[in-house]
Amino acid sequence: MLTAAQKQTYLDQGFVLIPQAISANKIAAMAEELQGWIEESRDHNKNYGATRNGKSRFDLEPGHSKQHPKLRRINNPVDISQAYRDVLFEGPAVEAAVDVLGPNVKFHHCKLNIKLPGMVTRVDYHQDHPFDVHTNDDHVTLLVLLDDMTEANGCLRIVAGSHLWPQYSHYKDDQFVGKVNEEAQAMCEATATKLEGKAGDICLMNTWCLHGGTSNLSQNSRRLLICDLTAADNYPLMEPQVPSEHTGKIIAGKSSRIARFRSGEVEMPYHYESDSFFGAQGQDSPY
Repeated sequence: MLTAAQKQTYLDQGFVLIPQAISANKIAAMAEELQGWIEESRDHNKNYGATRNGKSRFDLEPGHSKQHPKLRRINNPVDISQAYRDVLFEGPAVEAAVDVLGPNVKFHHCKLNIKLPGMVTRVDYHQDHPFDVHTNDDHVTLLVLLDDMTEANGCLRIVAGSHLWPQYSHYKDDQFVGKVNEEAQAMCEATATKLEGKAGDICLMNTWCLHGGTSNLSQNSRRLLICDLTAADNYPLMEPQVPSEHTGKIIAGKSSRIARFRSGEVEMPYHYESDSFFGAQGQDSPY
């Protein structure tokens, strides 16, 4: 799936964009399903739809209303949609993950991040691994672009090479805040690469890459499917923050009864009460 040059880019930079990996028909099927959930959200004034651990599946931005829906995240759409399972459990997305994780790959969780025009939700700079700590670093965040992603509509920004840096703390005053400190935020803002792409593109991002994103300042939607995948011998050291019905599902190759451990130390988070990491980062929800 990946060329030798793309594999080297992933190793060096910590991420690689693969153009037009997902067919237009599959993107359209996911977009249609998502539009139905946005319409459904008009009938709610607080987060709704329980997941396995009791957190809400549908997360609303403050200011959400029937007239101006602001659905900002959907936890584990694969639990409720065949269209999303068709993309994340087989085909090019899985083939790409195999190229960086090896032949045996399992699914951990996924979510949809939604930035509709006028929404102010942002993503402060953070690394993914500290949210769901695992025994080793063969852990990739797979991104599927449902819309064209530009600087104007709040594209993802990634600090190239940061997956090779020392681990950053995501605590402040003994409180897990799900983001790096203000000095590191400023450094990331000054150096991050703007990841712009087209609907149907996918990106593979190392789970230790520093990344974030701004609000959508355009008149165009920015809808992004985010999926955590690991090598089969990479085991979680904690229950997922938002578990899926499919957490641990082998999507390529075979399972492993051996847990492979990395050397060194990792900082353990706790399970935040918010329905999504936006709350952990200090952004409110209309409860």
